[in-house]
Amino acid sequence: MTSSVNGRVLDEDMDNQIVQAVCVEDGIGVVSGSIGMSDFSDEILLSILRYVSTSDLVNNVSRTCRKLHTLCYDKTLLTTVTLSEEYTADDGAIRQVLKHLSNHVQSLSLSGCYWLSGSTIDRLIRCRSLVRLDLSGCRVTSLRLSRLLSSLPLLRSLAFDVSPGFDSAQLSGEARDSLSRLSELRQTVLTPSYGVVPCCSSLFSLQLQLDILDVTREGTSMCCQLMMGQSSVPHYQQLEEFTACLAPGEVNQTLLLLYLAVFSVRVPERLHSFLVSVPGPNPAHWPAASSLAHSLVQHGDLEALQLPRSWLDATSLGRVLLSNAPKHLNFSRCPTLRQTVIQSLTGTGVRDSTRLVSLNLSGIGHTSNYPECSRARGEEELVAEAMSRLVICCPNLSHLNLLHTHYHHDNAHTPGLEANTHLCTSLSKLTHLRSLALPACALSDGSHTPSPSPSPSSLLLGLRKPSRVGLQTYRPGSGDSLPREGTSGLGPLLAGCPCLEVLEITGPGFISALPRLEPCARVCVDQRTCVNARGVGDTHVAALRGFRGLRRLTLAGLPGVLKGTGLVQVAEHCRDLQALSLANLGSLKTWNYSAALLDTLRNCTQLTQLRLEQPYLVCNGAFWEALSCCSRLRRLCLISRNGTFHPAAVVTFMECCRDVMMCHMFLGGTLVACRTLQKTLLDRFSVERPALSVVIYPLLHEDLPLVIRDMPLPLLDQLTLFQSRVAQAPPSSQLGHQRAKRQLANQSPSSPW
Repeated sequence: MTSSVNGRVLDEDMDNQIVQAVCVEDGIGVVSGSIGMSDFSDEILLSILRYVSTSDLVNNVSRTCRKLHTLCYDKTLLTTVTLSEEYTADDGAIRQVLKHLSNHVQSLSLSGCYWLSGSTIDRLIRCRSLVRLDLSGCRVTSLRLSRLLSSLPLLRSLAFDVSPGFDSAQLSGEARDSLSRLSELRQTVLTPSYGVVPCCSSLFSLQLQLDILDVTREGTSMCCQLMMGQSSVPHYQQLEEFTACLAPGEVNQTLLLLYLAVFSVRVPERLHSFLVSVPGPNPAHWPAASSLAHSLVQHGDLEALQLPRSWLDATSLGRVLLSNAPKHLNFSRCPTLRQTVIQSLTGTGVRDSTRLVSLNLSGIGHTSNYPECSRARGEEELVAEAMSRLVICCPNLSHLNLLHTHYHHDNAHTPGLEANTHLCTSLSKLTHLRSLALPACALSDGSHTPSPSPSPSSLLLGLRKPSRVGLQTYRPGSGDSLPREGTSGLGPLLAGCPCLEVLEITGPGFISALPRLEPCARVCVDQRTCVNARGVGDTHVAALRGFRGLRRLTLAGLPGVLKGTGLVQVAEHCRDLQALSLANLGSLKTWNYSAALLDTLRNCTQLTQLRLEQPYLVCNGAFWEALSCCSRLRRLCLISRNGTFHPAAVVTFMECCRDVMMCHMFLGGTLVACRTLQKTLLDRFSVERPALSVVIYPLLHEDLPLVIRDMPLPLLDQLTLFQSRVAQAPPSSQLGHQRAKRQLANQSPSSPW
């Protein structure tokens, strides 16, 4: 009786809290009524509850009333559960969720839940209906994995990390039987090992992330010779998809060749997706590449292809493309394949080019007519005619990457093309485009001329201070009337691609001061070598405000940004902006756009990720006060070789922004000051934020590589927001896998997926 009364009271309370007046106007007067939330249909309530996190759904909402309690345990909400980004849920909350879900959940993702204890992971043995399980980034030992696998007879998809000390010999017979039934496996390999691959004889999909350092913390060299005696070499009789993403290092390349050794004997007949990302300029040679090409030609069902530059020659590639109709292609940093790729995509070299959805042509342009702009970097020029034909032949492109190339509009008048055809005009025809990466000079109309060399008389002016042209004092709202000259090429792009969500504009020669992947793949050069790129500044950035649906924006290596007024306009008009990455804008000797940046941050109310990299970044009280306006911020990364910070202001900021779970600062200052602030933040906020990760370290300190290595992988991935996510939508996301976020976060612009 009591429970019935309580349930009725709760129902009434809910109605009273969420009552809205409904006014129906007729010819005589107005009739008022009220509709409570309990009057909504179950279908409407279920649609609303899908936006509630699983932890809140089980631990809070289900206790509101009897009706919501029933709906919260509806199988449509609890069959597939993702706890990956529920950073506020501690071990106790997750255990309660697992307790209530044990009879319902079939697909569970704990990817990136690095803060959960091993005992919490052990509770998964109760979820005996699990078919898919993602434990990437969690604490999984050999024995713990063995216990889990022995208790999950229905498991068909598994993702976990192979950590140092992992020994497949400790797996029980029941665990091996469970592995033999897996159809999907994702392994993040942190130590030379096959992991559990030799036990998985029925795999359809294998995804590897090899992240092993060549040298251990103790200074000893890592080698892969120990793998030979661990277990039998893996076989891929039924394999359909193979993906491997490598971190830099010879060990990772050697390990990859061991995984692929069986391909030299027999290429799986059903293979239709083969993606291998090897950073650096010299990928290890793979003798079985020709056998792979022959198999792809013979079966003709290729969905996605990505190979290192030296694994496939132009002739073999031409035959592969001619006999297939792929959806995802990457030819990043493959200049020797340029002619074959362009001719195949723009001619009859692909069976059906309209199927192409994702394309990476980073660093694969035509030989530039501006040798001073390209030869030093190996970056080549895009040809307007070829790009126009490419757009016509591939109209369904959603992801396109053209980084590490050049486009000079004043040299783009090609016979047979419409007069003054701009690259952006051609790209505007891609109405399905969702993500785009462009070189900075592609935004220019080519109307910028080099600054004249100073006359001898001007060099004799001595100590007289010259006027700072173009660096007038910034005032809020002063950028609203910025001129639009020189940005006419952006007009058609803004009109033709209204659904663009991800945009990256990178200047020539840019390289982050804190790269994770490809630390030796590119060299930093003088940005003044490309005149057109140097002319891209505040006016062009302001024009980007036309992309109203923009969610992720990266601007890097743009010396033409003087006052930053364009950033303010972008923030005011792109209200859905969630991730912002800014690096090396304007002068590298001073921080010119500081005032505009503060106004930008005040307008970024939806921002969840922010990454700032500037050599002279000043993180004073005003900066942290403006940053506090980003109330939804979760991840913050600051990189500055000579930057400063205000400890008290950082603490105040962390108190205001309660959702911040990652605070990584690599600035100047002493090691003692950095460690003191780091300890203060952890002691004060780690109890209420179980997933809190704070790393504050001098950027030039000799122990920095070891500090980065010890950071949790999911947060370490966020250090490099400049590692382009465009043109990188993994084919796995199109093929029904859940690896997309992790793969996107781990790739650099020259690595495609």
